[in-house]
Amino acid sequence: MSEASTERVTDRPDEVTDPLLWDLAAAVADAHQPDAERVCASPSCAGAAWPCAAWDAAQLGLTAARAPRPAVAPGPRRTGGEQPGAAPAPMSGMDRLAATAA
Repeated sequence: MSEASTERVTDRPDEVTDPLLWDLAAAVADAHQPDAERVCASPSCAGAAWPCAAWDAAQLGLTAARAPRPAVAPGPRRTGGEQPGAAPAPMSGMDRLAATAA
């Protein structure tokens, strides 16, 4: 592990919920800093004005890495006969009435 990547780990805020996303976004942001003329210093930007698109995307990644994880809603219960990922068979109006009456 390089010294720069080690520094990022120690500089990671406590509220980061996605460390991998944080580390990748921080590396992109580090690589896309402005020079003295406020031009992106990264060779991949070829003289683009700063902030460049990559730096902006890195900022979004840093923000997303701090966002709380959404709770996962439970999926529909399976009765055992369905195939995973398969849509349930359509029900007729009479079948629906019988199922709600039961």
